[in-house]
Amino acid sequence: MIVEQIWTGNAYRNFNYLVACEETGEALAIDPLDHRKCLAVANKHGWTITQILNTHEHGDHTGGNEPMIAATGAKLLAHHNAKNTIAGIDIGLDAGAVIAVGRSVELLALDTPGHTMMHICLLSKTDEPALFCGDTLFNAGAGNCHNGGHPKELYETFATQLAGLEDNTRIYPGHDYIVNNLEFTLNREPDNAAAKALLSDVKQQDPAHALVTTMAQEKEINTFFRLRSPSVIATLRKEFPDIGDRPDPETVFLKLRELRNSW
Repeated sequence: MIVEQIWTGNAYRNFNYLVACEETGEALAIDPLDHRKCLAVANKHGWTITQILNTHEHGDHTGGNEPMIAATGAKLLAHHNAKNTIAGIDIGLDAGAVIAVGRSVELLALDTPGHTMMHICLLSKTDEPALFCGDTLFNAGAGNCHNGGHPKELYETFATQLAGLEDNTRIYPGHDYIVNNLEFTLNREPDNAAAKALLSDVKQQDPAHALVTTMAQEKEINTFFRLRSPSVIATLRKEFPDIGDRPDPETVFLKLRELRNSW
């Protein structure tokens, strides 16, 4: 499996992705908003884009569909409930669906509500797994729930699906927000040495050559996975004293998401 992370350089700081089969040169485009850049990368490698996957229905993820389909004839895949919000879906995906790319790549569809209620993440079935997580999970952060989502469902997605992924799973999010997210982690957990060290490393990084984190790193630096940290809980109680000394993980997650909304 070959992965190309494509930095759009737009105001929303989107990443687009091409996932290609080494044997056949067939490729899947994930959220190809900047269709010109995606097509240019595919042409450079001699790949044929045969499928497009939208992780969810927001315009900064679906906006390249029409010109990409016009240029390639690719089939459009998205959540099975998104047919009224994403035009032209050819294949609606349920949890557990397997997307084949060429002969050598298989990607498992995860139904991951929270950012929106029609959100798909893709998990590669490879020795070194990769998660294409749209706006559900960011490097060191979590998606917001402003436009069609629900924080409780986002917590359930983190707790029941993402937290159980293998530690070596590479994380490919829909946007580059790593610096702000690490700063939020350190605001909530000032003694997080791993987050502090990583922030120093990535503060001046070129998003066109962005760091790819792993799930093991996320569990160290992402406050939305650190729901039992005494430091996280202690700082949270300053804003929300009514949560008590031993709040449950869901309460901690929801309060963190509330604070991140205005960060």
